[in-house]
Amino acid sequence: MANNLGILGYDYVEFYVGSAKMCAYWHAKSMGLKITAYSGSESGVKGKVSYLIEGDNLRIVVTSAVDPSEFKISSFVQKHGDGVKRWALKVKDVEYAFDTAVKNGAVPVSTYKKIEDKNGYIEEAAVKLYDDAEIVFSKRDNYKGQFKPYFIEPIQHINIEAHKTGLKEIDHIVGNVRINEMDFWVNYLNKTLNFETFLEFGMGDISTKYSALLSKVVRSKEADIKNPINEPYEGLKKSQIEEYIDEYLGSGIQHIAISTDNIIETIANMKKNGVDFLEPPDSYYEMLRKENIDITEDIADLQENGILCDHTESKGYLLQLFTKPIGDRPTFFYEIIQRRNGAEGFGQGNFQALFESIEKDQIQRGNFDRD
Repeated sequence: MANNLGILGYDYVEFYVGSAKMCAYWHAKSMGLKITAYSGSESGVKGKVSYLIEGDNLRIVVTSAVDPSEFKISSFVQKHGDGVKRWALKVKDVEYAFDTAVKNGAVPVSTYKKIEDKNGYIEEAAVKLYDDAEIVFSKRDNYKGQFKPYFIEPIQHINIEAHKTGLKEIDHIVGNVRINEMDFWVNYLNKTLNFETFLEFGMGDISTKYSALLSKVVRSKEADIKNPINEPYEGLKKSQIEEYIDEYLGSGIQHIAISTDNIIETIANMKKNGVDFLEPPDSYYEMLRKENIDITEDIADLQENGILCDHTESKGYLLQLFTKPIGDRPTFFYEIIQRRNGAEGFGQGNFQALFESIEKDQIQRGNFDRD
């Protein structure tokens, strides 16, 4: 594998939350996903519970502490609120990937381990990301049970009725970091995981009249792994990145983008399921019509569902929309995305409308002015 780590793709993301049962229900009901596995005292695990929620090729784990001695979970939630603790990468060889990353400067969190039961075994190891998040190297090829050892079929067979959303898989995962931390984490991922910098947005590229940010996108050379990293940039008002860091109490994972093959149907059904989305101004769609863009979708359908369209890509175009924060704090949210005709970007042509929508919500929360 030479200098490559044998990365095959995203495997799963895991949230630490206040109530795993309630969070699992929200994902099943609001996002149209299925609760497929459970881990807790009934499966031989004490002190914590986890639920696996799945879509097409999408796996989300939500975990909460039920015992104060599970300090890693309870302290994380107390500090950050509900948030992403780790994201996992499927790799060919966990030991090789971990050892190579650490040799290249990654900070080890959990060394190689094989976890097994009667259904086989899985292999995992983890390295540090941002303040207290993790990247997990994962291989589950030799396991035939429910996701991992100590996971079983859900013990509560509740029929959760939801409109189908067609959510497919993780497109990218975005991190927010403090001022002057972006380049550190870009270099960290490039060096330790053999990533490369794909896109850069500098001063003035991502800004409104009042706020701004800087961003770089790193990606794997081996698989379709893409990870933008944002940091605040000085503006007249508090930027969305500053708000996140203030509310999350540190650097962390801001949002996860999930792909779909029909974003109009996906967004319409997610709204029927109760999901709140940002609302672009009508002037945005008036501008799209004047530009006479060549897209498959009807702009009236995009406007009805609040979907943004970036046709400034070098090839293809991108459709996207962002949920409002899904928890009590204005921190983590989801992005729904559809890439048309090989589009590779992240919606630069939509930044102005998107951030103005975010600023409108910041004003309502009273978090737009600096103290």
